[in-house]
Amino acid sequence: MPIKYPDKRKAMVAMKESTIPENIFGASGCFMSEFFMLSTLLEYHKNRKNTSFFYDLSLRLCYNEPSLFKEEKPMTEITTTKDYMLMFNDIKKDIQTSRVRAALSVNKELTMLYWRIGKSILEKQKELGWGSKVIEQLSQDLKHTFPDMKGFSNTNLKYMRIYALRISFDEIGPQAADQIPWGHLRCLFDSFKENEQLFWYIEKTIENGWSRNVLVMQIESGAHLRLGKAQTNFKETLPKTSSDLAQQLIKNEYNFDFLGLGADALELKIEKGLTDHICQFLLELGTGFSFLGRQYRVNLAGEEFYIDLLMYHVKLKSYVVIELKAGKFKPEYVGKLGFYITAIDAEIKDERDNPTIGILLCQSSNKMMVEYCLKENKRPMGVASYTSGLPDEYQKLIPSQEQFQHLLDTLPEDEKDLK
Repeated sequence: MPIKYPDKRKAMVAMKESTIPENIFGASGCFMSEFFMLSTLLEYHKNRKNTSFFYDLSLRLCYNEPSLFKEEKPMTEITTTKDYMLMFNDIKKDIQTSRVRAALSVNKELTMLYWRIGKSILEKQKELGWGSKVIEQLSQDLKHTFPDMKGFSNTNLKYMRIYALRISFDEIGPQAADQIPWGHLRCLFDSFKENEQLFWYIEKTIENGWSRNVLVMQIESGAHLRLGKAQTNFKETLPKTSSDLAQQLIKNEYNFDFLGLGADALELKIEKGLTDHICQFLLELGTGFSFLGRQYRVNLAGEEFYIDLLMYHVKLKSYVVIELKAGKFKPEYVGKLGFYITAIDAEIKDERDNPTIGILLCQSSNKMMVEYCLKENKRPMGVASYTSGLPDEYQKLIPSQEQFQHLLDTLPEDEKDLK
């Protein structure tokens, strides 16, 4: 009796039952494609001289039966139109071609493929007046044609349409949006309606190598509103080649909420918290910063001075002095920071390093006062604010570790198992 293979699952079962060696299936227990599956079957039965298999296969191919491995899909009103079939066939060929190229450049090919699919949908909707149902139909047909590929859900096709609608590669250039993962782009489409912010985060993601979780964190903290917005005197004190980059590296406000400290936290406690959470601290500072030390000792004219935090920036090729001050900005802080910058230039910096810069972090500042102080100072520095946790009125509502432990210890006996 001829061997029949109505679908892929049953074909695999039949192959196993016919004692085909396990290694034919590959490590994952399934075939990469129908073509590979068919060719494997042919080769196997050829070696075994199974003429009944070839007889059955030739009859089915001669009579142009549906696919050996999946059932015929019912036609709908949309699929019977010539325009739809032309669009579907073009997309199908595009996908098949891109699958080959994707082996060399997965992300770029995938995102560009999605953009082209979105563009096709947009053009046909505009040209023929199709509504959203074409996306549902296209999703079904693509999933049916490429069952081993993900990404053709109804929702994802809508994002592809948004992608083509929002981004013109003539405007942004091919070296930007196609360099970040599709999940990042979807996140950005959900977060921003204006392309200015969207392009900013695309560029910063490429520049900093942000993961999706880091990108979400940067969006939620409003990085585009903070980065490059600090008050500085860099234009007056640094060469043009360095001043623009230095300006873009400093935020007007730093979010140290991961410390969990109230607004009345002392400077030393904040310093210790930042070094205890060095990964989060460096992430908030931005790319290129390396940590050299806390309470960094500098010997100058026989006296010892201690810098709150000393960093080095690999792109600027500059030492970065960071001074933390609890409370409001005061003019005398600028003088002290300038002195530390001078000390680093004199004692540590060598001819290969660019001028040392300083960052003064206060809880709050008066913009006009800062402007006057920076204008009179000849050392490159900037002033920014920071947050270190919940406001005091909310911080007081949170029980301390000792209070929380006491609550647990005084639970009724029948509730202690819930600890």
